Amino acid sequence: MIPPPPSPCKAICKLDTNASVCTGCGRTLGEIAEWGTATARRQHEIVWRSLVRMGSKASDSA
Repeated sequence: MIPPPPSPCKAICKLDTNASVCTGCGRTLGEIAEWGTATARRQHEIVWRSLVRMGSKASDSA
């Protein structure tokens, strides 16, 4: 069994309305809502996707 990851929440909640993504953690609104009931495997997937999104945002602003 996979242990759940820590929440990616950074308590810097601000929605990018163009992308419907939190600019603090990189999760979509759906992923944020799903977090509490998601399996550990799904939570890891959400974390990975949020990191990818945040990385692409960092690239876009460079």
